Amino acid sequence: MSLFSKLFGGKTTSPAYQTDTIELNGHTLRLTFFAHASVAIEYEGRTIYVDPVMGNAEYDKLPKADMILVTHSHYDHFDMAAIEALQKEDTRILLDKTSAEGFAGDCYTMLPGAVAEPFADIKVEAVAAYNTSEHQLQFHPKEREDCGYVVTLDNAIRIYLSGDTEPTDELRALSNIDIAFVCVNQPYTMTPEQAVEAIKALQPRIYYPYHYGQVDEPTDVEALKRMLEGIAEVRIRPLA
Repeated sequence: MSLFSKLFGGKTTSPAYQTDTIELNGHTLRLTFFAHASVAIEYEGRTIYVDPVMGNAEYDKLPKADMILVTHSHYDHFDMAAIEALQKEDTRILLDKTSAEGFAGDCYTMLPGAVAEPFADIKVEAVAAYNTSEHQLQFHPKEREDCGYVVTLDNAIRIYLSGDTEPTDELRALSNIDIAFVCVNQPYTMTPEQAVEAIKALQPRIYYPYHYGQVDEPTDVEALKRMLEGIAEVRIRPLA
């Protein structure tokens, strides 16, 4: 049973947030979907939060974090109040360079290409995340060194979380991705066509479009799903 389900009453109460339980390569993990770019991964009794933001979930009422990942310093990804609500004494906190500069506590500072092993069975690789289209370069400039992450669990399951990016050489170079969270947030990150390009390069088993709402140009994720038929299993979850 999910820690989130236990917290909200298990079988007698509907979960507060939608979850997926996934079995891959002999291992089981559970994903919890909050909103925008905020998700959680439960694996082997540990809870990992990605880009927690207080407006996306009641983090002060959720299980404490074993690990927190932040992709970049924009307000919809880096929120000190959410980190403080989730943090416990031994929480591992992994931040991109700019977010780390504004963080008062202990953390791993992740630069693109860096690898951290905060637990013996969990490896985190930082992947450069930036805009490539001329009219979008100001949103996520390469020189700021924002990050996406590949989280490898027990050397068996590899999860890619793109953060805010367009298709880049660094993204295209990734391999053996089982689950991909790739952004489709206009006008700041990928178009649906770019997301298709990214998924064709990544070849994940499962693709979750994320970071696709809360803007003036909503993404037709059902159309995106049709565009990827036969390429990856696309799961639409409430991350708008």
